[in-house]
Amino acid sequence: MSVSTNPRARGRQAVPAPARRVRRLSRRDKVVLGLMVGVPTLIQLVLVWIPTLMSVGLSFTRWNGLELTDIKPAGVENYQFIAQDYPPFWPAMQHNVLWLAFLALVATPLGLLLAVLLDKNIRGTRIYQSIFFAPVMLSLALIGIIWQLFYNRDSGLLNFLLGTAGTPQAVDWFGDSSVNIWAALFAATWRHAGYVMILYLAGLKGVDPTLREAAQIDGANEVQTFFRVIFPAMRPVNVIVIVITVIESLRAFDIVYVINRGTNGLELISALVIQNLVGEGQVIGIGSALAVILLVISLIPITFYLSRAFGKDKEA
Repeated sequence: MSVSTNPRARGRQAVPAPARRVRRLSRRDKVVLGLMVGVPTLIQLVLVWIPTLMSVGLSFTRWNGLELTDIKPAGVENYQFIAQDYPPFWPAMQHNVLWLAFLALVATPLGLLLAVLLDKNIRGTRIYQSIFFAPVMLSLALIGIIWQLFYNRDSGLLNFLLGTAGTPQAVDWFGDSSVNIWAALFAATWRHAGYVMILYLAGLKGVDPTLREAAQIDGANEVQTFFRVIFPAMRPVNVIVIVITVIESLRAFDIVYVINRGTNGLELISALVIQNLVGEGQVIGIGSALAVILLVISLIPITFYLSRAFGKDKEA
C-alpha cells in the first residue's frame, strides 16, 4: 500500500475539525426559562399540592369551618365514622364502582366503535364527528339539565315516546331511586363516548398503514386485523383512555348534583365530599376524609396500570 507523499494532502488530513462553540444562556434566557418552569410549578403547587396536603391534614381533625382556633385533633375518628356510622358511604362506593364498570364496558367500547366506523372515510364523516363530539364541549351540569328535559315524568320525550306522559304509569326516571342511576349513566355515556371517539380517531390516523397491508397479505380478516394488529399498536391511546375512564367515573359529580344533589339513589363519593364541605351542616373533617379516600381510590388503579404499561415498554 502506497503512502501519499504530497505535503498538501498530508496537511489537509492533519487539520482537525473545528470545535463547536457552546452558546451559554444569557441572563434574559435564564429569566425566561425560570418563568416558564416556575410559574406552572407555582400554580400547580398552589392549586393542587397545597390543598391536597391540607385536606389530608384536616381529615384528622374536627372543625366546623368557621375559626381556625376551633380546629381540634381527632385522629382516625373521621375514617372510623365514615366506615361504620355514615349510611351514604357504602352505597356511594357501590355507585362509583357501577359508574366505572358502565363507562368501561359500555361507553368506552361505544366510543371505540364510533371511531372505527368514522375512520372508514364514509360520506359526511366530518358532520358525524361534530355531532358525536358536541356533548364533550358541554359541562356535565348542562348535560344533566338537557337530559332532565328528556327524562321529565310529565312532559319528557322518553315518557311521551312510551305513551305514558301525564299518566300514573309514567316513570319518574330521575326521582325513582331504582332507575335514576341508570338514567344518569346513559346521560354520562352521551358525553364520554364522544370523548373516547376523538381519542381513538387520532390513534387510528397515526397507525402505520403498512401494518394493515401486512395483515391482509397474511390472510387476516378485518376483525382479526383490528384486534391483533391495530388495537395493540395504539397502546399509548389505550393508556390515556383507561386513565380518563377511571378519573371520569370517580370524579362524577355535576350530573348527579344537578339531578337531586346526589341523594335518593344517586349517592357518589364526590357528592358526599361537597355535601360535607359546603353543605348546611359543614363537617370539614368528614368531608376532607372522604376526599382523601377518593384520592387514594383513584390513585391505586391508575398507578397500577401505568406502572405495568410503561414497565412493559422498558422491557421491550
